[in-house]
Amino acid sequence: MRAQLKKAWESRAPRERDVIAALAALLGAVLYVGLVQSAGQARERLHASVISLQVQAARLDRQALEYDRLRAAPPATASTTDLRTLVQARVGDAGISRALVRNDVADANQVTVVFGTLPFGDWLAWVAGLQAQQVRLDASRIEALSTPGLVSVTATFTRAKS
Repeated sequence: MRAQLKKAWESRAPRERDVIAALAALLGAVLYVGLVQSAGQARERLHASVISLQVQAARLDRQALEYDRLRAAPPATASTTDLRTLVQARVGDAGISRALVRNDVADANQVTVVFGTLPFGDWLAWVAGLQAQQVRLDASRIEALSTPGLVSVTATFTRAKS
């Protein structure tokens, strides 16, 4: 086959050989430029991915440190205060007593509260405060009001079992 190619090449006129060589060189240059451009685009995409992965790794490292810190912290002690009294005190501490409509006791370890109108952020902070006291949110119904950020809430809390 090599001999056939050599014979075909030599059978061409010198001008045809020059044109074929020039076209082959042009084709090689176009392919090289395309390859370099494709590699450059792939490099940019990979660089963006590396940056994103570095951000994720840093966030995971921070979360792992926080997890270790929380694990090493002593567990919060459950309050021995009556659950209704504890809930009422936390309402006062959070400054949302104006929104409290009802505070019903189902039994010694279960309280149902109803709030009329309060900011959702205040509700979340209040629930987090109760959870720090080992009081668990069992059920809740949260309704968004017409004013953005305001809600009405009915919730049932129970004391966590030790």
